Amino acid sequence: MSHSKRPHCNSGNSSSSSGGPSFSSMKKAKSQQPSGPFSLEKNGIQPQRSSLNDDDDDDEESMFIDEDVKAVAPNVLGIGCSGNTTGMAANLSRKKATPPQPAKKLVIKFTKDKPKLPSNFEEDTWATLKSAITAIFLKQPDPCDSEKLYQAVNDLCLHKMGGNLYQRIQKECEAHISTTLQSLVGQSPDLVVFLSLVEKCWQDLCDQMLMIRGIALYLDRTYVKQNPNVRSLWDMGLQLFRKHLSLSPEVEHKTVTGLLRLIERERLGEAIDRTLLNHLLKMFTGLGIYTESFEKPFLECTSEFYAAEGVKFMQQSDVPDYLKHVELRLHEEHERCLLYLDASTRKPLVATAERQLLDRHTSAILDKGFSMLMDANRIEDLHRMYGLFLRVNSLESLRQALSSYIRGTGQGIIMDEEKDRDLVSCLLDFKASLDTIWELSFSKNEAFSNTIKDAFEHLINLRQNRPAELIAKYLDEKLRAGNKGTSEEELESTLDKVLVLFRFIQGKDVFEAFYKKDLAKRLLLGKSASIDAEKSMISKLKTECGSQFTNKLEGMFKDIELSKEINESFKQSSQARTKLPTGIELSVHVLTTGYWPTYPPMDVRLPHELNVYQDIFKEFYLSKYSGRRLMWQNSLGHCVLKAEFPKGKKELAVSLFQTVLLMLFNDTQRLSFQDIKESTGIEDKELRRTLQSLACGKVRVLQKLPKGREVDDNDLFVFNDEFSAPLYRIKVNAIQMKETVEENTSTTERVFQDRQYQVDAAIVRIMKTRKVLSHTLLITELFQQLKFPIKPADLKKRIESLIDREYLERDKSNPQIYNYLA
Repeated sequence: MSHSKRPHCNSGNSSSSSGGPSFSSMKKAKSQQPSGPFSLEKNGIQPQRSSLNDDDDDDEESMFIDEDVKAVAPNVLGIGCSGNTTGMAANLSRKKATPPQPAKKLVIKFTKDKPKLPSNFEEDTWATLKSAITAIFLKQPDPCDSEKLYQAVNDLCLHKMGGNLYQRIQKECEAHISTTLQSLVGQSPDLVVFLSLVEKCWQDLCDQMLMIRGIALYLDRTYVKQNPNVRSLWDMGLQLFRKHLSLSPEVEHKTVTGLLRLIERERLGEAIDRTLLNHLLKMFTGLGIYTESFEKPFLECTSEFYAAEGVKFMQQSDVPDYLKHVELRLHEEHERCLLYLDASTRKPLVATAERQLLDRHTSAILDKGFSMLMDANRIEDLHRMYGLFLRVNSLESLRQALSSYIRGTGQGIIMDEEKDRDLVSCLLDFKASLDTIWELSFSKNEAFSNTIKDAFEHLINLRQNRPAELIAKYLDEKLRAGNKGTSEEELESTLDKVLVLFRFIQGKDVFEAFYKKDLAKRLLLGKSASIDAEKSMISKLKTECGSQFTNKLEGMFKDIELSKEINESFKQSSQARTKLPTGIELSVHVLTTGYWPTYPPMDVRLPHELNVYQDIFKEFYLSKYSGRRLMWQNSLGHCVLKAEFPKGKKELAVSLFQTVLLMLFNDTQRLSFQDIKESTGIEDKELRRTLQSLACGKVRVLQKLPKGREVDDNDLFVFNDEFSAPLYRIKVNAIQMKETVEENTSTTERVFQDRQYQVDAAIVRIMKTRKVLSHTLLITELFQQLKFPIKPADLKKRIESLIDREYLERDKSNPQIYNYLA
């Protein structure tokens, strides 16, 4: 609606057709605006508020009331206002066509000050609250409703009285707590009864403070929260209890003493009230005095208790029982922490028990019982010892004890020459038991594994060459035919175990020499239990020591395979078909000299048939392989003879020497020792052993006259007509095939000779690189390079030998320095 000038409305009284309130008594507004409820402003209709004053009471609040625009607008606009009434009427008529507008709401606004509190409001309210708090402390019912008490606290806090309220509550609590703790002074001398009173006092306080906090919760949420330096009501109660407990040292001391006595009784096996302990120790924790007031004296008492107990039990118990007792004690202390002690106590408590029961006695435990446990193979007790020593970081002591035990026990096995026959078996059993203990008792600790290895290496090399020789013989025994009842898996497992001992040998060349000699016998005499097992062992040795170590051993197998082919070829040759004597089958092993052990030549006069066979084979072989030389090794030959006894025919598996002797009796029944010696040409000692095997052993094909174990020069030998046996094929043990002292000596000498060559080569190799070197440094380098044990005196001899042969020379200014001569 647009106007050129502000319209003026005449004042007057009017009433709305709708029965609105009368405005006849209204005073003119202070702004001196025209009377009437509305004024036109800014080209629109705006409501103008009128003031309604009550002259009788100036303090009463006044109200501004907005009337309904729709109710009063028609009368206002119809009061003699200047302007175009026709247009106005038209506008009004258009307005009536519009939808009705929502009515305005009444808005009430307070403009005067809030009402003032009564002067005694805070005191009256506190009196109500104090009565309730007193009733709580006295455990009496309070007539006042909890909701009213809660509202009373709210009212005080809303009117900024929270600080005074907090101090008043604190004062009431302190008075009660002080009185309660003072009442405990001089109470029952019975510790359990006294502790129950303290616990009751503490539980009452907790319950009472919870009830007070419930009433004054609004105080905690407003005043306390707004003031960081002020404690919550709960913490305030704890602080007061702690304060007055410290002011009553008799109560605190008696409580701590009672707790310590109860725990000591429990350690001595008595049943105690653990719940009581739990509550009281939680009290100490809640008050924040647990560590200083209880834990410190508790740990001191624990240390004294276990120090005395450790000494007593070590004197009275054996080691397994003592270890079980220690394990039980540590478990009890751990359980004690779970049941009533604070969690923070577990670590220092267990450490105290470990120190007094274990750490102080580790040496005594090891000295008194370790060897006994090891000897008896006490897996569980050793595992317990390991676990307990681990807890006190004493595994190094246990490891050293293990090393000493292995060296001491093993030395008794190694150095007892009377038990050489069972040496390897004993060592294997000893090693197996140690491995079991290492796995099950020592948790496969790598340091302990290395200790076992170091100790065994020391043991194996206490006797420089004998263990290597015996290990080779042990393998020979296991790989020989006749180990019936042993599966391939078991044999393979045995080889692996022996290989472990082999790794500890420093002089592996001694092992190689004896192993090669025994392998040769097994291959040539057909004594191998399994060719696969033989090749498996060679493969293992090759993996351990390299191809150079097993080169000759592999060459022996190649010779055996090649010999089979040569024999097949010989049987199909024209010489064999036309010249061989009938009734004889011959198999020849052609051996390469460099691969096989060196055998001393042993002469024997063979029967004519065998000589013919050898000559025919020699002719065939040399025609096929020109430029080679054959040398027969009679000591390695073996035969199967068909024998006719009065009581039945038999086949005799015998050596070549036994064959030669037995064939003499084809032409006669009786022969003297001298006759046999002249006829066979066998060396005297070998002949005696051969005759012993035929006439004095289990299988007595011959009879010796007179009877006896030894063969004398005047003895007679007769074909045994009474011989009988349940088996058709009979093995006659050949005593001469057993290893003799001479063979051992010969093998050992060959090893030493080879070692001399290796030492000489090492010295030349080192000096060729260094040119000039002192005696000490040269010896040190030799020890590092040589793979077998050797004495410094032997090294010095080899150096002197090289000086004599002009490979080296002594320095003219210093004889301890050597120069290499290019």
